[in-house]
Amino acid sequence: MRKATVAAGALILAAGIAAASASDDPIASRQAMMKNTGASIGAIAKMAKGETEFDATAANLAIRAMNNAAIGLPHLFPEGSETGMDTEAAPKIWEDMAGFVEKAKAMEDATAKAIATPATSLDELKAQLGEIGGTCKGCHDDYRIKKS
Repeated sequence: MRKATVAAGALILAAGIAAASASDDPIASRQAMMKNTGASIGAIAKMAKGETEFDATAANLAIRAMNNAAIGLPHLFPEGSETGMDTEAAPKIWEDMAGFVEKAKAMEDATAKAIATPATSLDELKAQLGEIGGTCKGCHDDYRIKKS
């Protein structure tokens, strides 16, 4: 259990370092944030699949990292950052910023709910993962260009 907690803490630290180093470039910043969010949800998914031991502390740390990402997400898509680098951000983000912000808020709310009532069992974590993962999918379905 301690290994998973240390790994989750390292993941959150890496997310902060990546975000700080990419802060002058919104595309690089959001790509770093998405990569770290993917790592956070991946760590939880491994617990849910039984690939790693359930660790409530590590799961909560990962969910907190995702919550922080959701709060800042809309700010990483300013006007003018649609192009200029290889990006999976769909033009629809800037065409429908209100809808995009609503999707980010759904992730923020789902992660905040999980933080307020931390999972104490694997079944509870699986339920949280389903809700949080659904918000990720909902946004990606509408606002992400899938690379082949």
